[in-house]
Amino acid sequence: MALFELVLMVPEAAVETVGEALDALDALSVSVEDADAMTDAETALFGEPGMPAPKEGWCRSRIVGLFATEGVAREASDLLAAQDFFAGCAVVGINNVPEQDWVRLTQSQFEPVPITDDFWIVPSWHEPPAGAQHVIRLDPGLAFGTGTHPTTRMCLRWIAAQALKGQRVLDYGCGSGILAIGAARMGSSDVTAVDIDPAAVAATEINAHTNHVSLRSGLPDLASGTYNVVVANILATPLKVLAPLLCAHVAVGGHLVLAGILSRQATALQEAYAPWLRLTVADEQEGWVLMTAQRR
Repeated sequence: MALFELVLMVPEAAVETVGEALDALDALSVSVEDADAMTDAETALFGEPGMPAPKEGWCRSRIVGLFATEGVAREASDLLAAQDFFAGCAVVGINNVPEQDWVRLTQSQFEPVPITDDFWIVPSWHEPPAGAQHVIRLDPGLAFGTGTHPTTRMCLRWIAAQALKGQRVLDYGCGSGILAIGAARMGSSDVTAVDIDPAAVAATEINAHTNHVSLRSGLPDLASGTYNVVVANILATPLKVLAPLLCAHVAVGGHLVLAGILSRQATALQEAYAPWLRLTVADEQEGWVLMTAQRR
């Protein structure tokens, strides 16, 4: 089925109102992007981790509403043009979106992700590569982390290098549960995965079932006692706040593994954890670092 997109140019002050109007006019989807992207006028909206964004919106936005038919798209265009709030906005055009197999197109963009030579993350529509002895089935595009980000891959590489049989593992801030599942795949039979978001806990349970691994998952108060491995892939600011709590869960001889840290934030993390454990950089990839410590 062919779809039609209504393309609009909208100043910053009207973006939210126009977007809500498109929703009310039965748009199947609404997307907003910087109209000045890839030019000298491009504006960044994302701040550093833990810091506010430099501003809330772009000076000019390109808004695209997707509609089921050309008639509905044209009716929406006419209705918008008649509204007072549309002053300063412009209709760029109505375009036909060629019919495609969107599922196949999306799937074609994602291939199995190697962690080590024999440890892979494999989408459900792919067969595991030859030689893959340890496989996590997880589909890209799902929320809470899918193994494509450098921080997740570094954590999984570290996990793959450990002898986890008989070891107790805590995944704090588990998201999709991928690190907890990785620990179970690598031999741990006592894995706990916790997150402040109930939706993440639910995702972890589903993914654990899909991968046929056993683990305990729940909110943070499920974590109890000490663990041989405590891994937390979050961001630098919450990791600083969690320093005393995470360190308290590390058993004597146990390891703390932290990710979600930019290279330039490593010193600040070392200082934050210094009263309890001595962090060092164990891995680095694409501007991110993996930091570890062992309780002697």
